[in-house]
Amino acid sequence: MKEQKKEKMSLILFSGDLDKALAAFHLSTGATTMGMDSCIFFTFWGINLLRKKENKVAVKKNFIDKLFGSMMPKGPTDLKLSKMNMGGLGTKMMKKIMKDKDQVSLDTLMKTATDAGVKFIACTSSMEMMGICKEELIENIELGSVATYLKESIDADIRLFI
Repeated sequence: MKEQKKEKMSLILFSGDLDKALAAFHLSTGATTMGMDSCIFFTFWGINLLRKKENKVAVKKNFIDKLFGSMMPKGPTDLKLSKMNMGGLGTKMMKKIMKDKDQVSLDTLMKTATDAGVKFIACTSSMEMMGICKEELIENIELGSVATYLKESIDADIRLFI
């Protein structure tokens, strides 16, 4: 009897927008709930979700890397909406609506995804370009290249780019 292969979903999270990150985590957590393996490859602006709010480890950086890092969001709580942000007002309204309707926050979704076994991979070439060091990222993140993602996605039943 032929062994049945476990279904798999792989997702590239390129965006650093709150609404797109919410979608990515709902999808990946939903996939694991349905018994699928799930992987999110964080690249470019998406890596900002993985940044710690406060980094207690001193990281030596050049001026440009420090400047670039200071302009980027640190973690899921700093993300803005992709549309209707209106100087931050839209983001605040969305977070209030989510709370009023008992929707979980992006922080909670990330923890749920981690607990469910969603694999997080941070793109090392994007990290290098953006001046982000491993010490600045949350725990349980795998570092990898495009080849790492391709290996994860080659046999995936569902591949998404957000």
